[in-house]
Amino acid sequence: QMQLVESGGGLVQAGGSLRLSCAASARTFSTYRMGWFRQAPGKEREFVAAISWSSINTWYADSVKGRFTISRDDAKSTVYLQMNSLKPEDTAVYYCAASRAPLITPAASYDYWGQGTQVTVSS
Repeated sequence: QMQLVESGGGLVQAGGSLRLSCAASARTFSTYRMGWFRQAPGKEREFVAAISWSSINTWYADSVKGRFTISRDDAKSTVYLQMNSLKPEDTAVYYCAASRAPLITPAASYDYWGQGTQVTVSS
């Protein structure tokens, strides 16, 4: 079992930055691929970014590529999402998730989820 707790969300103006954190409870954290997803009101949950268990590989949605950076600190069992140049369309609840499945982007591939943190970007 793994518990995930996100933090770092908030209200920011367009063009600003936020850094999300996700702390995991499991000692096996380092063996999981970690991902970030987001869900805006009335929309489906969508993939944002993921990082492999070794930090060798990262993946990003086209909509955030070049603006967001995912990283992890296995010693702290924490994954981060640095979000720069934020846009109003980035407004959503952001979730972190853990997976050992081969597929990267489907939400169904992830076994454990946090409760989410709200990010609101004002224009």
